[in-house]
Amino acid sequence: MNVIKRSGEEVLFDSSKIENAIRKAANATNNELLNEEKIREITRKVVARCETLNRSVEVEEIQDMVEKEIMAEGFYAVAKNYITYRYERALVRKANTTDKQILSLLGRANEEVKQENANKNPIVNSTQRDYMAGEVSKDITRRFLLDADIVDAHEKGIIHFHDADFFAQPMYNCCLINLEDMLQNGTVITGTKIDRPHSFATACNISTQIIAQVASNQYGGQSITLSHLAPFVNVSREKYRNAVREELEDTGIEPTEERIASIAEKRVLKEISTGVQTIQYQIITLMTTTGQAPFVTVYMYLDEVPEGRTRDDLALIIEEMLKQRILGVKNEKDVYVTPAFPKIIYTLDEDNIHEDSKYYYLTKLAAQCTAKRMVPDYISAKIMKELKGDVYPCMGCRSFLTPDRFTDKGVPNIAHAGNYKEGVHKYYGRFNQGVVTLNLVDIACSSKKDLKEFWKIFDERLELCYRALMIRHNRLLGTPSDVAPILWQNGAIARLEKGEKIDPLLYNGYSTISLGYGGLCECVKYMTGKSHTTPEGMEFGLKVMQYMNDACAKWKAATNIDFSVYGTPMESSTYKFAKCLQERFGIIEGVTDKSYITNSYHIHVTEEIDAFDKLTIEAKFQKLSPGGAISYVEVPDMQDNIPAVLAVMKHIYNTIMYAELNTKSDYCMVCGYDGEITVVEDEHHKLIWKCPHCGNTDQSKMNVARRTCGYIGTQFWNQGRTQEIKERVLHL
Repeated sequence: MNVIKRSGEEVLFDSSKIENAIRKAANATNNELLNEEKIREITRKVVARCETLNRSVEVEEIQDMVEKEIMAEGFYAVAKNYITYRYERALVRKANTTDKQILSLLGRANEEVKQENANKNPIVNSTQRDYMAGEVSKDITRRFLLDADIVDAHEKGIIHFHDADFFAQPMYNCCLINLEDMLQNGTVITGTKIDRPHSFATACNISTQIIAQVASNQYGGQSITLSHLAPFVNVSREKYRNAVREELEDTGIEPTEERIASIAEKRVLKEISTGVQTIQYQIITLMTTTGQAPFVTVYMYLDEVPEGRTRDDLALIIEEMLKQRILGVKNEKDVYVTPAFPKIIYTLDEDNIHEDSKYYYLTKLAAQCTAKRMVPDYISAKIMKELKGDVYPCMGCRSFLTPDRFTDKGVPNIAHAGNYKEGVHKYYGRFNQGVVTLNLVDIACSSKKDLKEFWKIFDERLELCYRALMIRHNRLLGTPSDVAPILWQNGAIARLEKGEKIDPLLYNGYSTISLGYGGLCECVKYMTGKSHTTPEGMEFGLKVMQYMNDACAKWKAATNIDFSVYGTPMESSTYKFAKCLQERFGIIEGVTDKSYITNSYHIHVTEEIDAFDKLTIEAKFQKLSPGGAISYVEVPDMQDNIPAVLAVMKHIYNTIMYAELNTKSDYCMVCGYDGEITVVEDEHHKLIWKCPHCGNTDQSKMNVARRTCGYIGTQFWNQGRTQEIKERVLHL
């Protein structure tokens, strides 16, 4: 068993330190009744409680247990002395909370940081530099920028104030880049004017530069659409047609339209291949100031462009994107593996979902890609039109903008976008201001199953979240466009003047702000004793979801800010929430007995249910998570069963707005094994990854790709998320 120190460093558990701490408290109290035998007995009880957790224990958790055991034995004076000592030490640490964290980070010993983000390598200098800045930002945020009760609630896992490591600066969360405006009307990157590109390949190259710049000026995900690149295919086509005509004339060959078209089209296809490869490899290999590759989603929706030449060209780009993703990218052993980014989304609609649809061949290719590489994910245009009225991508992995209401209200072109069309709903160039997540499990456990108390506590926690979200909003108020020219002045979000404030973009629904939530499954289980897949559990679960939506509607009416309910993609916070719940309420079977809590509204990963029923049930909850949510089904290797993948895709089209299929894609660099690398327990009860073929457990010598919580992770995860991944059952 291991212990996580306050610095984040993980060390072997040493029970003698518990004995010494109790002994010092007893000596300071001159309590002879608390003899060596009693000290050892209390220590044994604490050790036994730690072992029941089946995970690494934090120092603070151990100290809480020691306090409780001393008091349980009736040694109140000793306990008081022990508490006083802890308080004094806490005051000393409070004066400067960052030094040890940073030093352990630089020493590559901070286990919490190592497992904080599955797509960041904490060993490399650039990531360490980002984390160092993040530690300072978190310290400033905790001590100066947040109210004390919000900090306390965050530390106790009652709520989670996201991205405090970026909060010291006025930065937003995620966005849909207005790539069309930047490409068609030009942009500026680090002081250099970039004109409208004259070829598809150049448009792709400029797009990757824009992506890198945007990623360095925000902290969440960004999305681009291939529709904004599609018009440049014909730009290249016309260029090639002119060149081919001249070449044929120069060689004395008659330049017939058929000859010109045939040769030019071959060159166009080659350029599309090169352009798509540029996007894929540039995104994977770029390193931004956030210490990782840009968190990018590429959206593929045929009906975003007019029917005819442009739509057919978009189909060519989508086809190439899917083919290259199926191939994968080479790792250091020259083996093709699954990359984390870009995440890709394929929209299902009438022109590609049926066997006789014009673009059904793309849907079959998407199914092959999903079976091999876990992406694309799928948006149902049919269901999205029912729920939102429009069809558009999420920002990053799941955060959705609210439907455009500012256009309908007659709000003018407040972003001064170059591609603005009066009366046409606008989505690209919009963004999310930030997230605060509510721990639904804590509300339930705090109520002790008293329904009246449950709703009372719910109201109190919602008010806490509202104040925290308004702090996020107010942090952005007054921000001058100069802080991030690529965003606010050069088209990614807006084209404001230098010195102009971004304030108008924070109201009227132009941007959103998110009330996140997690643990609906465990919340329902505790309050009803049943899963939310049952009629009774579902009824209560839907009431909880509606309650959050009602709160957001009230806040929106009062502020003219678009608050929205958001199914948080908890990565590190799932482990944090679980540990806090165990500390506050102990081990409750089916509720707090895991090192993770369930993401958003999802059905518990251990519950046996088939893929079609899971998606059908979760669709009811996804409808009430309009600010963002994604459902998934866990499937085995489907590469030899593409018809089954297509059947799930058709069910998604008819049932749920946004969903994905989770497969596995691993590779061991030691022995060349390319099957599933599994999770096992080591001698210290720590979950580790192990090649079942050669026994390799060296994380640096394996490629493991798993869906983390909406996106693919390719590093390694904290113990809570790792347990969740280990316990997933198959749905197909």
